[in-house]
Amino acid sequence: MEIIFLGTGSNNPTPVRGASATCFRYEGDVWLFDAGEGTQTQFMKSTVKPGKVTKIFVTHLHGDHIFGLPGLMCTIGQNIVENKKLEIYGPIGLRRFLRTSLELSRSLVTYPYTVHELIPIDEQIPDDIKKWKIIENEDSYLHPSETLGKQISINKNEHWNLFETEQINIKAIWIRHRIPTFGFVIEQKPQKGSLNVEALKAAGLTPGPLYKKIKSGENIKLDSGKILEASDFLGPSKPGKKVTILGDCYDVPEKSIEIAKNSDLLIHECTLEESFKEKAVSNGHSTPSMAAKIANSISAKCLILNHFSQRYKPLSYFVEKNIDRENLESDGEIQSVHKLINEVKTFYTGNCIAAEDIFSYKI
Repeated sequence: MEIIFLGTGSNNPTPVRGASATCFRYEGDVWLFDAGEGTQTQFMKSTVKPGKVTKIFVTHLHGDHIFGLPGLMCTIGQNIVENKKLEIYGPIGLRRFLRTSLELSRSLVTYPYTVHELIPIDEQIPDDIKKWKIIENEDSYLHPSETLGKQISINKNEHWNLFETEQINIKAIWIRHRIPTFGFVIEQKPQKGSLNVEALKAAGLTPGPLYKKIKSGENIKLDSGKILEASDFLGPSKPGKKVTILGDCYDVPEKSIEIAKNSDLLIHECTLEESFKEKAVSNGHSTPSMAAKIANSISAKCLILNHFSQRYKPLSYFVEKNIDRENLESDGEIQSVHKLINEVKTFYTGNCIAAEDIFSYKI
């Protein structure tokens, strides 16, 4: 598993930070979480090919998380692989946004795509949004390349079950922001134990394709008729990895906390420093202590901060300007994320990292 941060800034892209976009790479597939304005350019700076993206997850419908999506879908069409199909998951209204953007610009996407919409619960929708009546869902027509997706509601376990394979599953959880917003929990299933190669050799089996079958749990029959039980040659199973990626938020409900428990990695926004906490909360955002609180609540092994106000420059900005490390917290009116990291460490003792654009992290 690998995370690649394409854009780590809030509100709008700048020369030093792109708008929100994060890639998750696993077993050759690439999933994208949010696609703010300029995401196409950020892909060009990274080692990730847009054509490798098979799934896109949208946390919420604010512009700095979706304005780059229509253009990116066109770019993906220029880098398609055979039998390409794109699945997109996000809040209700995402289908209409994409249809309107692509159709009015007469953009023909050259592969089939499907949008699965998450239906928010009433508690997710602030009162001012309830009063602003708009048409969120209109399925009487589709884009020529669109296949109608599912509408997914919360289940009895209080999450949105998105999809599951033999190796991995992904769920959506709700978090509190100014509009309906989701986080995503990616959970790898327990992994089979290590192969005991010496024991296999002693049993008369030389390295080759049969090793792969035993590794997958399949019993093997030798030419002599003897059956080798896969379980005799595999060590104890290993717990799978767990990654939680949250959208913009100022709070995470208790049930969502429970679902994200024991994450190996938490990706959490950190828009402003503690002295601006009132402003952050009023805009539906978090400060270092708030991110640390959630990391502690779910017992996260590592916390990576992103979605910084553009006032906070990445550490590389100060290095390029040859500013002494002792003065990294500020350069006149310009602040460094170093300040936010120091504030987090007051509340959280685990590993904490401030993401920069194109930074990658292996789990």
